[in-house]
Amino acid sequence: MSVQSSSGSLEGPPSWSQLSTSPTPGSAAAARSLLNHTPPSGRPREGAMDELHSLDPRRQELLEARFTGVASGSTGSTGSCSVGAKTPEKKQSESSRGRKRKAENQNESSQGKSIGGRGHKISDYFEYQGGNGSSPVRGIPPAIRSPQNSHSHSTPSSSVRPNSPSPTALAFGDHSIVQPKQLSFKITQTDLTMLKLAALESNKNQDLEKKEGRIDDLLRANCDLRRQIDEQQKLLEKYKERLNKCISMSKKLLIEKSTQEKLSSREKSMQDRLRLGHFTTVRHGASFTEQWTDGFAFQNLVKQQEWVNQQREDIERQRKLLAKRKPPTANNSQAPSTNSEPKQRKNKAVNGAENDPFVRPNLPQLLTLAEYHEQEEIFKLRLGHLKKEEAEIQAELERLERVRNLHIRELKRINNEDNSQFKDHPTLNERYLLLHLLGRGGFSEVYKAFDLYEQRYAAVKIHQLNKSWRDEKKENYHKHACREYRIHKELDHPRIVKLYDYFSLDTDTFCTVLEYCEGNDLDFYLKQHKLMSEKEARSIVMQIVNALRYLNEIKPPIIHYDLKPGNILLVDGTACGEIKITDFGLSKIMDDDSYGVDGMDLTSQGAGTYWYLPPECFVVGKEPPKISNKVDVWSVGVIFFQCLYGRKPFGHNQSQQDILQENTILKATEVQFPVKPVVSSEAKAFIRRCLAYRKEDRFDVHQLANDPYLLPHMRRSNSSGNLHMAGLTASPTPPSSSIITY
Repeated sequence: MSVQSSSGSLEGPPSWSQLSTSPTPGSAAAARSLLNHTPPSGRPREGAMDELHSLDPRRQELLEARFTGVASGSTGSTGSCSVGAKTPEKKQSESSRGRKRKAENQNESSQGKSIGGRGHKISDYFEYQGGNGSSPVRGIPPAIRSPQNSHSHSTPSSSVRPNSPSPTALAFGDHSIVQPKQLSFKITQTDLTMLKLAALESNKNQDLEKKEGRIDDLLRANCDLRRQIDEQQKLLEKYKERLNKCISMSKKLLIEKSTQEKLSSREKSMQDRLRLGHFTTVRHGASFTEQWTDGFAFQNLVKQQEWVNQQREDIERQRKLLAKRKPPTANNSQAPSTNSEPKQRKNKAVNGAENDPFVRPNLPQLLTLAEYHEQEEIFKLRLGHLKKEEAEIQAELERLERVRNLHIRELKRINNEDNSQFKDHPTLNERYLLLHLLGRGGFSEVYKAFDLYEQRYAAVKIHQLNKSWRDEKKENYHKHACREYRIHKELDHPRIVKLYDYFSLDTDTFCTVLEYCEGNDLDFYLKQHKLMSEKEARSIVMQIVNALRYLNEIKPPIIHYDLKPGNILLVDGTACGEIKITDFGLSKIMDDDSYGVDGMDLTSQGAGTYWYLPPECFVVGKEPPKISNKVDVWSVGVIFFQCLYGRKPFGHNQSQQDILQENTILKATEVQFPVKPVVSSEAKAFIRRCLAYRKEDRFDVHQLANDPYLLPHMRRSNSSGNLHMAGLTASPTPPSSSIITY
């Protein structure tokens, strides 16, 4: 290795381009000059030392290792400055004295390295005292390692004498510096060339440039994304503002529409008050009661009925007189002529003498047969016309009664709405805009509302607890409502009203949001039309049974327990459309813990609507009665009977209290069918299966769903055809028909 400078001496730290990997005697001299070079003042030059200190510590160690390694390698020594230290040459000479080792210069010369006549591997120099695999600079004492003591005034051509016994002569020449008695250092050498270093540096620079370029691209993409986010955020804010404006406008329009509907309904109600009637307050002792007064439409119909009755009475009286003037028949025509004299005498005797002061009324003059028949025909026509008028008056009276029921219902609704605290279109839960009152129950009000989020109509049921109730009673009512909500929330069937939401307004008020149906319930329809056709009633029963089958197929099954016309909603308001079941307040969950083979205990005995409950619900004993889904089957039979005949099968004109006191349902062992209207025998048999007195004889929901009466027409025809085919094998006479007729 050689160290050269432009002036022939080392003026500063050597650069990497001036270093060679092959050690030479010149490099040893350069190393000595580097260690012994000092300025004339006897102190090392500080500028060069500063430049040497400015190097990377690792590069500084490598540089010092090369300098010291070259100085020792040029003389064939190990470079160890410790007295008595064994070098590889000494180890080999001691182990194999008297034998000459062949020069192993072939491989070394091929690599361009020349380390003298007897070369050694650089790793052999690491095995000596004080090395321990550390940096060679760390093995040099601080006095030698100091950059200020590393230079001398020796020329580059000076070399270290071989087999130098002391490191002082190697490093400092004539200068005498007190050194430790033992000094050891370690020499390392790298095989990296400048090309490799340049390539590595180039690769690192390229990688760094790529990373910086990637970082720049990511930063630009990040900026673009942030800009897009800002734009989208602005657009979102714009759309939110627009949506809020739309919602505000929708609320405004809905409130205007609802206000107009309220005004028109009140105007119509005021007009109907005169035409149909109104409530008046009447005093009875110390109390006041409301009494209904009919309007002029009913009064006119009553007058027309009175006039028709009067005309009928007149016609009947005239017919009696006409019967007295009826001419004698042909058989009796000769009798008056033969006995005319005795009859005249008798008349004279009866009437008295001619001078009798009392005037006797003349007998009615007899009419001819033609005149009699003519008058008789006139009276018959007049009676027929009066009968027709009476039928028309009766039909009009029934129509007015239905309209009056609507009018009374609307009057009550308007009165309840005016007294409600939610009458001024509030928005509940910042979502549901209340429009108008639909109805009112014991502790709840049902409003038609509009869902501003989902943009749909809904029915909001507001439960208001009585503030005078005890906390325990309020808690029980709230617990009951939460139970109904939990049951109803999990149900999803097209024949069951959906429950959308549940929330609280305050401690005494909470709301449930239900699916809105435009029509009325079945109870209102029956009050208006009394009854319906068998096909319409069968369609309603089929839909009810379909919903009950769903309730018994889910896990755990559910008993509705309160099926009645008031809880069956007609979606279109007609009997020929779809229906939906609602009100699961009294529902029973048939879980494994409470439901056994005989059913489950009825813990809420006394609740429900008595006309539609089976006899087992009224049994009083030590243990509560057992119920099952056959309770709903009984209710289906009662509803079907009421739709067909316009009346309830048991306790029709009785109140719930009378039914309970007289044990009406417990005595209902058999159902009786009226003569009119005419109903098919299949429908009657279906009702009997539903209203079986013993629950063991009654169908359950699954059997009822597979009843032949409720199956479609083709399936019923096939099943009946199979029955007839089975009958053909028993009798040779073929059946007349295989289709069930109604």
